[in-house]
Amino acid sequence: MDIDAIRRHCLGFAHATENVQWEIDLCFKVDGKLFAVAPLDVAPVRLSFKCSPESFAELCERPDVIPAPYMARAQWVALQSLSAIPDDELRRLLAESYQLVWQRLPKKRREALTSASAANPKSAAGGKKALPAASAKAGKSTKGRRG
Repeated sequence: MDIDAIRRHCLGFAHATENVQWEIDLCFKVDGKLFAVAPLDVAPVRLSFKCSPESFAELCERPDVIPAPYMARAQWVALQSLSAIPDDELRRLLAESYQLVWQRLPKKRREALTSASAANPKSAAGGKKALPAASAKAGKSTKGRRG
């Protein structure tokens, strides 16, 4: 799988967005929460993503798969080569990463995102970004915060 295929796959998830952070990292997010990161420049790591504790232990035993720098404590792995994991398995693992992050969103937020996409089918998955980063932040409540 190359970076373009990874990008198409990740943006196919409902409400998934992308942006470049830290100058060279292509970040895939759901409601502002990271589920995968791919450097756009040459780097020792080609792709990082969240996984279950069981997958984390199993994947880290494979060649070219290491605990992700700075993120391993949150069960993130890093691929030193995009061929370290077969394409079908990588697609499944990226879907699992997305689901792990989606499930950690507050229930009310998941419901709001789901109902917003039902009301506006253009914002649903299918290769289109569900919510631009600005819209995702604008939808968050500031109720109860004091500044």
